[in-house]
Amino acid sequence: MLERDNVSGAARNAEDRDQVLAGKESRNWVVRNVRWLKSFIRIFLGIVWLIDGYLKLSPGLVDAFPDLVRRAGEGQPTWLQPWFNFWSGVTTGNAALVVYTTGVLEVALGVALVLGFTRKIAYLGGIIFSLFIWAIPEGFGGPYGPSSTDIGTGIIYSFVFLSLVIINTISGPSKYSLDFLIEQKYPFWKRVAEFG
Repeated sequence: MLERDNVSGAARNAEDRDQVLAGKESRNWVVRNVRWLKSFIRIFLGIVWLIDGYLKLSPGLVDAFPDLVRRAGEGQPTWLQPWFNFWSGVTTGNAALVVYTTGVLEVALGVALVLGFTRKIAYLGGIIFSLFIWAIPEGFGGPYGPSSTDIGTGIIYSFVFLSLVIINTISGPSKYSLDFLIEQKYPFWKRVAEFG
């Protein structure tokens, strides 16, 4: 009985926090709709990761991946060559393992994002994983020179994950997530799912 009262209290606190942050009197559309917007961004990002993971599981990538990593190191500064030589050696001998592990991790991350499951772990893992993608096959977005046009997608993904961390910390629990349902029954789940 006591646990049931705590759960409804937690749900009430989440609702009160949402009303304070996104009060009905607010003229700002984003502020009024933050509850579902943060879920929409999370789910959309999850779909992107699901597609990325699915594409990693295509058969032709295993053969091409070591060359992709080797080419990422071409034209990079001399002090970065050991980094790219290391990863080129790792992927040459274990291309299938690296590619399929990456694909499975991307699909798992996509599922976690779409369902809103273990969001804290998913967001922090997404930041780190995105930085690895940026640093290895994307070659830090470089080499940089007069014809450079962008810095790569991995770094942008990491900033989207960081934005989700900030949005969720400020606006509270995401009601449109599996985590929120689990938290109602098991309050300790907040440690796994919520920031702040």
